[in-house]
Amino acid sequence: MRRRIPPPPSPLPQRDGVDPVRVRLPAGDEWATVRDHLVARLAAGAGVIDGMLDAGRIVGIDGLPVPRDMPYVPGMFVWFHRDLPDEERVPFEVGIVYRDEHIVVADKPHFLATTPRGSHVAETALARLRKQLGVPALGAAHRLDRLTAGLVLFVVRPEERGAYQSLFRDRRVAKEYEAVAPYAPELILPRTVRSRIVKERGVLAAREVEGEPNAVSRVEVLEHQNGRARYRLTPRTGQTHQLRVHMSSLGVPILGDPLYPVVTGPVAVGDFRRPLQLLARVMEFTDPVTGREHRFVSPRTLRAWSSYDDWAG
Repeated sequence: MRRRIPPPPSPLPQRDGVDPVRVRLPAGDEWATVRDHLVARLAAGAGVIDGMLDAGRIVGIDGLPVPRDMPYVPGMFVWFHRDLPDEERVPFEVGIVYRDEHIVVADKPHFLATTPRGSHVAETALARLRKQLGVPALGAAHRLDRLTAGLVLFVVRPEERGAYQSLFRDRRVAKEYEAVAPYAPELILPRTVRSRIVKERGVLAAREVEGEPNAVSRVEVLEHQNGRARYRLTPRTGQTHQLRVHMSSLGVPILGDPLYPVVTGPVAVGDFRRPLQLLARVMEFTDPVTGREHRFVSPRTLRAWSSYDDWAG
């Protein structure tokens, strides 16, 4: 098996905690120039690409600007910083639960994406932590849904990221979530929910279908009051929106969920009321680098439980 050669380091620094875009020119393509390939490959359009080239914003491995007429060379790398979208600042801070020379365990607030994706680039937990901690090489070992709050594991050293990512891939991380949802006295709990969940690209909500289960969650009631309950949710698998789908299928959808049981209209930009009442509360694992046994607990509280009128107002 041939060993994968890592890409060269970027000649451009991060900007606002966000890495530059790296493009590798593939073999087999026959373009006259780098410019022609970028115009065809990127969605920005010829005018934008030409403007970036003329401004010296697209550089090669030596950090020098790529001219419009630079010949296409298969395997060549170029880098550039994308124009960041206008983002509404999420007015909640990222907490730090634990930090050592290998990992950072953050407590992510609702509404903040974990890593840059789509329209959320600088307003992400990763970009904020890189700037806040002064660790530009920081990377995420996994992702937590933007609407979900709680514990996220970040890795300090790029060469160790694979070891920590494998914990999640191989299901060697014990996770507990907490949710606030309607209380249904007729619902027999605790129980383990098993179903097959599919999430189609471009479709907001996942759905359950017939077939071999690929999603397993344990659901328990911790306490209840005034028609609401605080639930402990323990996922055994990691399908997209798994806990939200399973709670909805039980007839007790999580409060503040804009997708389940029905997709509601988009929330206005800057509206941070009524966050999804789902929290990644506990994370346990054996550190693959140090061998330490870790157990982390988020100190956050879900407002629909502690102060329902404040959450719903």
